Amino acid sequence: METNLILASAFAGFLLAIIEGVKPGPLLTMVIRETLSGDLRSGLWTASAPIFTDGPLIIVSFFFASLIADNSGILVLISILGAAFMFKMGIECFNIEPPSVTMILEPVSSKKAFGRGVLTNILNPNVYVFWFLIGGPIMAASVEAEPLAPIAYALSFILCIILVKCGVAIAIYRLRDGMPIHIYKAVLTVCGFAMILFAAGYLGFAWTQIQSI
Repeated sequence: METNLILASAFAGFLLAIIEGVKPGPLLTMVIRETLSGDLRSGLWTASAPIFTDGPLIIVSFFFASLIADNSGILVLISILGAAFMFKMGIECFNIEPPSVTMILEPVSSKKAFGRGVLTNILNPNVYVFWFLIGGPIMAASVEAEPLAPIAYALSFILCIILVKCGVAIAIYRLRDGMPIHIYKAVLTVCGFAMILFAAGYLGFAWTQIQSI
C-alpha cells in the first residue's frame, strides 16, 4: 500500500475543496440565498448538494472523462438549462422579504432548499468541466500506483467542500438576526445580480461550445 500517495491524494482533494468551497459561484450564492430566505437548516441542506451531485460525477468522470469532455453537445444543453434556472432564481432574489416572526415560527421546507441546491449543481457546467478535466485525470493518474488514492481524493474533496459551505451558511445565519433590513435586502440583491451574471456566463460557455462543434 502506497500510504504517501494516499495521503497526498487526500491532501490534494482537501486543498482543491477549500478553493472551490470559498470561491464565489452558483452553489455558494444559493447557500447564502437559502440561509437568508429560509433558515439555517435550509442553508445546510443546500450546502450538502455536492454529495448527491458530485458523487455520481466522480464515478463517471473516472471512466469517461475524455469522452464526455469532448462532447460539446452535452455541455451546451447543460449550460442552457443552467442559465434558465439561475436567471429564474436570480430574479426571485429581488422579491424576497426578510423573514418575519410568523415566518420563522412556521416550518421551513428544507427539501425544497435541498432540491434547489442539487439543481444548481447539476445545471452548472463548471462542475462537469472540473471533474472531467481536472478531477477525473487526477484520479486516473494515481489509480495504477495505488487503487485507494482516487478514493481518498474523492472523499476528501466532497467532505471538505460540504464543510466549507456549511461554515458559510452558519456564519450567514448568525449574522442574519442582527442584520438591518436594508443590508439584508442588499445582500439578496447582490445574490440576484450574481445569479444573473452566472446565467450569462453559462450562455457564454454554451456559445463557445457551439462554435467548437
